Amino acid sequence: MASRAEPIDTGGRRDWRDVARDAADLALLGILLTLAAVPLLTAAAAAGTASAAVHDWTRTGSWPSARTTVRRFGRAVLPGVPVSLFALAGATLLAADLAALATGRVPGGPAALLVTALIAAGLAGYAGLVVVEVGGNGGGRWRASARFAARACLDSPTRWAALTGVVALAGLLTVLVTPVAVPILAGYTVAALHAVTVRRPVPAAVLGRRELR
Repeated sequence: MASRAEPIDTGGRRDWRDVARDAADLALLGILLTLAAVPLLTAAAAAGTASAAVHDWTRTGSWPSARTTVRRFGRAVLPGVPVSLFALAGATLLAADLAALATGRVPGGPAALLVTALIAAGLAGYAGLVVVEVGGNGGGRWRASARFAARACLDSPTRWAALTGVVALAGLLTVLVTPVAVPILAGYTVAALHAVTVRRPVPAAVLGRRELR
């Protein structure tokens, strides 16, 4: 990835082989993320684990070991089930609302459709920042990361807008590209979210007694 949150000084210039290697790594990450999220209830754990891997990569220049990744995923599955259910329910309701407005089954017209679409995009951008924050916390601590991301979005609307743009572009590409390429796109999307986010650690006071264990 050409732009990293904390570039690593490698002592030399990156050539096309480095770029190709990074692209292949991110493609593999996206495929593994998609496979891990297939049961749906593991979607949050898969996203958090993938984000943690990208966080390590952007900070150290190397990927975590397979053992570390599997351990992170295993720890994140049960805490991530409510997050997965909440995200799926919210996405389903928003999609149903947009479809109803677009087909004229509910009143409101183009204005209501536009407002709803903007709200959905903003929520998607916020969710993207939550995923980045979770990655910085080892793939877990969804509640603390969600609170921190909410404050961060309000403190930096431009970053929120950038994250929203990344998610919107990813959604557009998902519709345009062949279905086989969608898993690959997932890895690039997680990397892009990290690239546009200057992450700060979640304050200890926010984590709470339970999350500091």
